[in-house]
Amino acid sequence: MRRVILALIILSVGLTGIAMASGNASKSNGSNDIGFPGREEFPKIPIIEISELNRIFSEVVIVDTRSHYEYDTLRVKGSINIPVAEDTFEQNMMELRAKTSKPIVFYCNGRTCYKSYIAVKKSEAAGVTDTHAFDAGIFEWVNKYPSRGELLGKSPVDLKNLIATNKFKARLLDPDTFSEKAADLGPNSIVLDVRDKFQRAGVGFFPGKERWVSLDDKEKLAKYLKKAKLSNKTLFIYDEVGKQVRWLQYALEEAGIRDYYFMHDGAKAYYSQLSTWK
Repeated sequence: MRRVILALIILSVGLTGIAMASGNASKSNGSNDIGFPGREEFPKIPIIEISELNRIFSEVVIVDTRSHYEYDTLRVKGSINIPVAEDTFEQNMMELRAKTSKPIVFYCNGRTCYKSYIAVKKSEAAGVTDTHAFDAGIFEWVNKYPSRGELLGKSPVDLKNLIATNKFKARLLDPDTFSEKAADLGPNSIVLDVRDKFQRAGVGFFPGKERWVSLDDKEKLAKYLKKAKLSNKTLFIYDEVGKQVRWLQYALEEAGIRDYYFMHDGAKAYYSQLSTWK
């Protein structure tokens, strides 16, 4: 028995040593850059680090690859908005390159957002060169360089006005709870589907009760927010995957709306839940 235990200890130590050696090798050749999962998936994309971007800030063109609504809420000061998800992205990039020979730097929401990598890849395929991904993203940027950021059109960014993750999570409801609470409140609730027309494809989840308004339709959205506030109704809001509503929270807080909830993981989670009912 003692021989078996001793053998297991030796094997365990040996495996640990192998694992540590493997891990150190990965770190030394940069193939496993912890904290930036996209770098492993897009190893050929040129990366620019946060301090380097700050150093050459005036020497590059910075492009925000996110939606117009996200850009209007929080952005790098002086950046331009060319959403990578739009069909005209490649054409817009070719037009931009025709106007400037400066290096182009793309950014999005942060380390787990891949839009900056995709923007570089699409640009290169369209013949637009000297492009780079700033994959640390907007939140890390404004936290380190608030004077070079804009929040709701104001600069420098007052870091106290950035909505903390726990404050956002406090507003999340799973699809079941979201549906139940909206139903229980009856006429005292308003359900808003803020997906764009392509994501929605004409299909909503709460017929007769919900209203559809794209985040980019600011006038219509403002109307619903004002109506909810004046009538003291609770807002129940969902998007496609639960990410865009985080930007809407800034507008809700600025408007003084206190009674609102978001569907956790959005329509994607709702569809997933429906599949479990079959």
